[in-house]
Formats: sequence, structure tokens, C-alpha cells
Amino acid sequence: MTTFVLVSGGYTGGWLWRDVAAGLRAAGAEVHAATLTGLSDRRHLAGPEVDLDTHIEDVTQLIDHVDAPEVVLVGYCYGIYPSTGAADRRPDRIARLVYLDSPMPQDGYSMIDQVREQMPDGPARDRTLSQQERAEDGWRIPAPTLAEWRAHGNLAGVCDDALDRLTRLASPAPAGPYAQKLRISEAVAALPTTGVFCTTGGTMDIAALEALVASGLPLVQHLADPRATFFDMATGHWPMLSTPDELTDVLLRAAAGEGHRLTAATAV
Repeated sequence: MTTFVLVSGGYTGGWLWRDVAAGLRAAGAEVHAATLTGLSDRRHLAGPEVDLDTHIEDVTQLIDHVDAPEVVLVGYCYGIYPSTGAADRRPDRIARLVYLDSPMPQDGYSMIDQVREQMPDGPARDRTLSQQERAEDGWRIPAPTLAEWRAHGNLAGVCDDALDRLTRLASPAPAGPYAQKLRISEAVAALPTTGVFCTTGGTMDIAALEALVASGLPLVQHLADPRATFFDMATGHWPMLSTPDELTDVLLRAAAGEGHRLTAATAV
């Protein structure tokens, strides 16, 4: 039986995965959806001391308390940072690390660092980089309003009921985790991985990644490893809300090692 650990991004918690978790369980999988310290129903634990290490420990402890010998660890958006940190601490427990519409965290970089250096110019980049300035009391970033979700959330495919639920349940987010630099070892690079790109309104898809690998860019050459697979999903940034059945199928296929594989750059 496959066991999934699902880690959501900022402002949300384990509730975000309700429909996907139900679909995975119906397919016979075991599912554990994390809620990180200071978010969702754990928002009362928020404070200026909450940082990325706090969230890495949240995910690590969840993995430690799962009976299965290995888990498929799914990190969505910001959630890939604590997921990657936990995978580095428990590489022997990770059957596959899934990057769900998320960046690829790098050692020595915070999420803010990577947004500043790698995200294309535009409103989404500007809004992310201004989070620290908008934080109340210097550490609490307010949850987006309905209007802000509509304007900046890349909500393609999300119905009104799901958007209302997102707005109602979203919590403020501690700022510390976004600014702390991630420290990981080569253990993460040795893990089987799957990348899932949400291509509607997104900035990356399989074709673009293939072009980067073919160009010889050193940073992405390891993605041509045969254990690395990829999927495109024609939806916005919230596939667990917009297309939960399709995402369920993609996660099950990822766990089975399916997906598109890249070809390494040809040496000149």
C-alpha cells in the first residue's frame, strides 16, 4: 500500500487536500496531510519564532510517526521547502519526492531568495517580495482577501464554492519560514522525484524544461536522471481544488514511477 504525506503551502493546511485525500484513499492508499505550525487550525501556535526549521520538524515528525517504511512526500508551492528539508533528514524514508507546482529549493537559498532571483518580473513576484513589508507586527502576513485571491491567486478552474472555502479557511502566515535559508545535502538529489507543472498561467512546463536541459544548463542536468518524471496539468495553481480527480490520478501514477522522462543534453 502506498503512503502519501501531503504538505500544502502558505495560508492553508491539511484541509486543502480533502478531495484528493479522499480519492487516494479510495484507490487504496494511506494519506497523511500535514498542517504546519502557525497555519490553519494550528494558527494559535504562530509567533515570530516560527521559522523554516519549525516547519521542517513538523514534516519530519509526521514522517517519523507513520508506520509505513517509505512515503511519497508531496510538497505544494511553499510546502516544498519544509518537504525538501524533511527529505534531507529522512532520505531512507522517502520513496519519491513530488514537486507540485513548486520551485526547486536550493541549498543556501530561502524562498524569498529564489523568488527574487528566478521568478519572472510581474505582479506575482512583486507581491511575494513585499510580504515582509505587509507583515503585521513584523512577522504575521495577513491571509488574502477574496478580491486578492481573485487578482493574484492563479485560480483557473477553481469554482466559486471552492474559492469561498479557501477564503474562509485561509489563515495568516508567519513570515519567518519564507526568509530563512534552506540547508540541504546531496541526499535530496539522490532521491527519485516527480515534477508536476500547472500550465495555465504558469511559467514552466515539460517542453520548456526539456529546452533548458538540452541547452546544457548545469543546474538542471540532474533532471534527466531516469528516476525523475514529469507531468503537465492544464489548470491553474490550485489543482487540488480545480481538478482533484486528475491530481489524484497524477499522484498515483507518480508513486508508480510513471511520467515523462527527459533526455540529457548531448555533449559537444
